[in-house]
Amino acid sequence: MKLGHKSRQSDCLGSAVYSSIRLAMAKKALITGVCGQDGAYLSKLLLSKDYSVHGMVRDASSADFWRLNELDLKDQIIIEEADMRDEDSLNTLVENIKPDEIYNLAALSFVGASWDTSVETSDINAMGALRLLNAMKEHSPKAKYYQASTSEMYGNSNGETFQDETTPLHPRSPYAISKLFAHWMTINYRESYGLYACSGILFNHESPLRGINFVTRKITDGVARIKLGLEDSITLGNIDAQRDWGFAGDYVKAMWEMLQQDTPEDFVISTGETHSVRDFLQAAFKEIAITDWESYVQFDDRFTRPLDVETLCGSNNKAQQKLHWEPTVSFEELVRIMVEWDLKRLTSAS
Repeated sequence: MKLGHKSRQSDCLGSAVYSSIRLAMAKKALITGVCGQDGAYLSKLLLSKDYSVHGMVRDASSADFWRLNELDLKDQIIIEEADMRDEDSLNTLVENIKPDEIYNLAALSFVGASWDTSVETSDINAMGALRLLNAMKEHSPKAKYYQASTSEMYGNSNGETFQDETTPLHPRSPYAISKLFAHWMTINYRESYGLYACSGILFNHESPLRGINFVTRKITDGVARIKLGLEDSITLGNIDAQRDWGFAGDYVKAMWEMLQQDTPEDFVISTGETHSVRDFLQAAFKEIAITDWESYVQFDDRFTRPLDVETLCGSNNKAQQKLHWEPTVSFEELVRIMVEWDLKRLTSAS
């Protein structure tokens, strides 16, 4: 009996030692904006690859961890406190962690609100990225850095059908301008200091974890409420805007692939297909067997923007060739996933 007890104890100790060694050897990733849609999906991906994931939040006591909890990740990552507006906190964070990879996903990312929050948006999205790059340069210069750039930087692109890595940039919102600063600063630090720093120019990517203030979730949430008799209409702005919509779970794989290359480069990540908000509405209502969807949609000028981007559609040829990446979720499947999730969520809550 005693021998058996000692054997089990030895096994437990051995397992604990193995776990400690494994943790010490694991790659360390720092994700800013870990509570966002992309932060949650990226955390899931990195944990599946045995990374030690450090997720940055401004204030852990008030952070909303619902996305991490939805994916059962909250207890698997190390929550760190720092502020993109505070250079000292970012320096301390990077110095203490010495991450192998840094994914800068932190941003005020709602385009429509950026006109009203232009100063704060610029401080976090633009200057925050610069502060983080400086912290990396000083305290972890061998790390690999990913900057979350956006297709909104293209604006209307002089009427070009597809946007790729060579398309001229002409941002049309404070959000897009702040992201353009961060994008070019990433390139500058790569060229000036030899840092492994790259940007992913991601086109619209959605999921059930998308914020409710974004038009896609506003639609799927609204459609689910109409189906369940909780609402009788959805109120929107411009439904003729066309976007290149993909699944966020696909897009974080491209982020990771960018940091596994021998040399840092910038990549467009997109589906290569464009659909209007009108198309999204039609597809979402189709999921609840409503064809005359126009009678359920109202319009309000408050939801229009001072300047809007008419059409965005990305060419992912470079990502396919060099990263061997391509999207796996179709537009119709994406809409279906989101509507079904909102139906399940609202049914469970009632």
